Amino acid sequence: MRVDLFDFDLPEESIALRPVTPREAAKLLVVRPDAATPYEDRTVGDLPSLLRPGDALVFNDTRVIPAQLEGIRHRESAGGQKVSATLHMRIAGDRWKAFARPGKRIKRGDRIAFGEDLSATVEEKGEGGEVTLRFDASGPELDRAVATVGHIPLPPYIASKRAEDEADRRDYQTIYAREEGAVAAPTAGLHFTEALFEKLDALGVERHFVTLHVGAGTFLPVKADDTTDHVMHEEIGYVSEATAAALNAVRARGGRIVSVGTTSLRLLESAADADGTIRPWSGATGIFITPGYRFRTADILMTNFHLPKSTLFMLVSAFSGLETMRGAYAHAVSTGYRFYSYGDSSLLFRNDR
Repeated sequence: MRVDLFDFDLPEESIALRPVTPREAAKLLVVRPDAATPYEDRTVGDLPSLLRPGDALVFNDTRVIPAQLEGIRHRESAGGQKVSATLHMRIAGDRWKAFARPGKRIKRGDRIAFGEDLSATVEEKGEGGEVTLRFDASGPELDRAVATVGHIPLPPYIASKRAEDEADRRDYQTIYAREEGAVAAPTAGLHFTEALFEKLDALGVERHFVTLHVGAGTFLPVKADDTTDHVMHEEIGYVSEATAAALNAVRARGGRIVSVGTTSLRLLESAADADGTIRPWSGATGIFITPGYRFRTADILMTNFHLPKSTLFMLVSAFSGLETMRGAYAHAVSTGYRFYSYGDSSLLFRNDR
């Protein structure tokens, strides 16, 4: 499909630079593609009234690490040069794939010092500024060093407007995050609080967790003119045997699976058989979902508002229909919804047509 089909006008003032307080006070646009009135304005706090006993929410429990590193590149034939590296996928105890800037000047074999106690060698160099870094430290020792010198890698549409601060270490993390490894938050989950969980528990809505370590590739624009020419960066994920069995049981008894975030949905679809049975799963997924894709798992998707011409807007268009989502986003812009990571949310019902 042509990428320009997924373009839309978005005013700068629609981009949220801070989350609302409390988190569940964010707006929630309910999108029912088959309804006479497909769009309904609610708040995240209304979620219990929009779900049913026996439904199951699926959350991504990945935890954001301070993966933005600033350092000095050294090589024998040249002096030091400032470089930035955003870690995006761990491939070994001492190795990470990263996006480095300025990418063109970095060469294989370069040494980069990210502080007195954290240095790495450029082991491989790929396209688009991607490099493989082999650190001198490994395992927990490397984790501690990164946590000490790293910064939260705010999305570029926020970082270009203000600096990261201490509040972001709290705000850019879900309350249930536990599995360290993401460099971007699964932002749909940022709206949940313990008070909202208590209401959902009282209703009889189940909670289940999967893990997909969101990579910095989620921020990369689609530069191709056609979706068939775009290559997704892979991300590491896990679906446990217990979670797979629980979700299959939900569907068997007529409950609905509600994916909280596109990351949870992409992982569920990676783990599902053709008939929709969810299997225990682990590994790297680069699944790229565009209109025409037949979903096998989630019935409802809760997600924030995404960038024009992004893979995430393509995914939601596949889920609820391109024209439906173009209308939903036009409604969101005209009525003051806040976009992106710290913005408002939507609750999308699947359009199987």
